[in-house]
Amino acid sequence: MLLHVPGARWLAQRVFRWQRSMTLGVRAMLIDDQGRVLLVRHGYAKGWHFPGGGVEKGESLLTALTREVREEAGAELVGVPELHGVFTNFEAFPGDHVALFVVRAFRREAEPQPSFEIREQGFFAPTALPGETTAGTRARIAEVQAGRPPAETW
Repeated sequence: MLLHVPGARWLAQRVFRWQRSMTLGVRAMLIDDQGRVLLVRHGYAKGWHFPGGGVEKGESLLTALTREVREEAGAELVGVPELHGVFTNFEAFPGDHVALFVVRAFRREAEPQPSFEIREQGFFAPTALPGETTAGTRARIAEVQAGRPPAETW
């Protein structure tokens, strides 16, 4: 498939965003039984992020979340994820929106091997995040940890 060619997915995303007025994505804050959060480092974007991606045509948010968690984190949802909030992410793209789900019930047999899309991943304590963790990711972790309502923007 063409999207597995290095750089093709990035180009396809840019063309799609240029043609559309709004995009919708999902991200998952997977929290393990030690309170650590799973973060990934993509091959096409700087920083550490929650696993996630775009909602495809014909997909529900939950279907997209389930697919992205499986693809990027090698995990299967076991329970019902909690919607933390829907955010505008206009810094990334003028019409971008992101739904963040908190996932506490999941099964993960093994960490997936690094790929072009996901270079690294790991569980991190909220007080010991990698230095390149994005500001939006840090803000969402702080909101969930403190039980604060979500901000409007990512």
